[in-house]
Amino acid sequence: MSHSLTHPHCYANQNQHHHRSALIALYKSKHNPQPLTISLVPANKSSTSTSTATKPTRTTNTTKKLERITKGFILIPTHSSSSSYSFGSLCFVPKKIMVVIDQHVLWTFFASLFGFVLLYVIRPNNNANNRKLKKKNYPQQRVDSNSFTDGEFCHVNGSNSGTDVIVVGAGVAGAALAYTLGKDGRRVHVIERDLTEPDRIVGELLQPGGYLKLVELGLEDCVEEIDAQRVLGYALFKEGKNTKLSYPLEKFHSNVAGRSFHNGRFIQRMREKAATLSNVKLEQGTVTSLLEEIGTIRGVQYKTKDGQEHTAYAPLTIVCDGCFSNLRRTLCNPKVDVPSCFVGLVLENCQLPFANHGHVILADPSPILFYSISSTQVRCLVDVPGQKLPSIANGKMAKYLKTMVAPQIPPELHDAFVSAIDKGNIRTMPNRSMPADAHPTPGALLMGDAFNMRHPLTGGGMTVALSDIVILRDLLNPLLDLNDAASLSRNLESFYTLRKPVASTINTLAGALYKVFSASPDQARKEMRQACFDYLSLGGIFSTGPVALLSGLNPRPLSLVLHFFAVAIYGVGRLLLPFPSPQRLWIGARLIWSAAGIIFPIIKAEGVRQTFFPATVLAYYRAPSVKSDI
Repeated sequence: MSHSLTHPHCYANQNQHHHRSALIALYKSKHNPQPLTISLVPANKSSTSTSTATKPTRTTNTTKKLERITKGFILIPTHSSSSSYSFGSLCFVPKKIMVVIDQHVLWTFFASLFGFVLLYVIRPNNNANNRKLKKKNYPQQRVDSNSFTDGEFCHVNGSNSGTDVIVVGAGVAGAALAYTLGKDGRRVHVIERDLTEPDRIVGELLQPGGYLKLVELGLEDCVEEIDAQRVLGYALFKEGKNTKLSYPLEKFHSNVAGRSFHNGRFIQRMREKAATLSNVKLEQGTVTSLLEEIGTIRGVQYKTKDGQEHTAYAPLTIVCDGCFSNLRRTLCNPKVDVPSCFVGLVLENCQLPFANHGHVILADPSPILFYSISSTQVRCLVDVPGQKLPSIANGKMAKYLKTMVAPQIPPELHDAFVSAIDKGNIRTMPNRSMPADAHPTPGALLMGDAFNMRHPLTGGGMTVALSDIVILRDLLNPLLDLNDAASLSRNLESFYTLRKPVASTINTLAGALYKVFSASPDQARKEMRQACFDYLSLGGIFSTGPVALLSGLNPRPLSLVLHFFAVAIYGVGRLLLPFPSPQRLWIGARLIWSAAGIIFPIIKAEGVRQTFFPATVLAYYRAPSVKSDI
């Protein structure tokens, strides 16, 4: 069988003086494995002339000639719609060119593979928010809560003490944790120094993000029946001007908002709810030490109110004994800083300029806060830099408040403020900050203010504590037996990494805002303060973005850094308009430098890697069911 195949381009560059338009092609039929006869056909010949039979000698000569010509070439079939042959045609391609083609195909394949993997890794998790709202399917409760009677404990899960968890302290973190773990079937022993209602001037404002965590823990009813007030945002005051900043709550249920209340009433409600569980025992006593055995915490030693010493054992001890903790040194490296103190007053029967909003006055030398704690009372917190305060006993504090602070108070609150000073019920509280720097210790964990503190200006402490409890609950839920020391230690190690994005965002914002809102003789700092006020006054994303961070609704560290430097750049722009000058350029450069000097040390203390790149930490992958919600 003889076939003549033509192709108009493949062989045109060689031997143009001869066979200019001729093409050489090979074809072998699958259905007819007869030897293939190849013919050289000039382009100007019709296809009918190619069908004539060729002599064997001519065929042999043509084959030899073909072998000479095709040396160094590869024949590739080409299918062209312009071809007059139904079986297609063949094309000569130099082998060197073919190698290049192969390389291109290879690199294209690897590039496509890499792109696919990259897109898979960074794909948005559309179901993450839905999973938060769904009840997680965990193993059934480990014990029947009715098996406890009168606060007595018995043997369970191989524990010699019959206690699963010891909680030291029953403040916001301790009481919420006791109820959460008890509801999951854990046998919890809470040891609190004083079970009477606390009377504090801080821990009175719960951000919307913290309220959502309260709902997730089943404790939302603890803000009911205590005359708690809804908080819908903030109002900023500076040199006679003001701006209102509302929480971005449009996408949430109408009941979602911040809450402000008496701290003691809130804590007592949570203690009462925890005590309703028969597998939770609340005991008044002072823990004096942690019991350690071969590097593992086995329990605690404590004194009851009658002075008797006792010991309690459990596979897990959680220390939540507050900002004045005497046990934290065993479990972390505390670096406590006291940048200022709060002077607290209660204003009676007065109305805030903006109802259901916290009020921040950018005063000299530092901010002043006002927020409702009941339907008839307004809390006032005056920030005084440093640790030395005017004496309350000799009247210097009252004089300071009347002469230095009162003139900067909004007119609507001035009279009530002076009246509160005259009543003499002035309280003080040091403002402490301490970055989380834990020593992972088998059998023990730090939580709450004993573990991590930030300036209370933004009211983020309870939000961080409740968020930590949610993470810890989810880490412990898969563990049927806390006496499995290896699994327990592995999950507790994950806790310190998983908490970082939320905690570090709130901590960094609190520290940075306090420094920006405080007065300074430095011109660059003054410009930064004014730029922050003006930036937030712009509205839209310029206010909702920072307020979402502040409220705990969008705890993203990168978003915080972007907004912070956007404020600095906005301040530089204000300086350079309408006409820049060398002095203004110098102040602008110092403003950027000052902004970096404020935020970068805070981020460094929080931990750059865990804050911004938690996925690079091995512990992040040890709890996949939890990290998907972070």
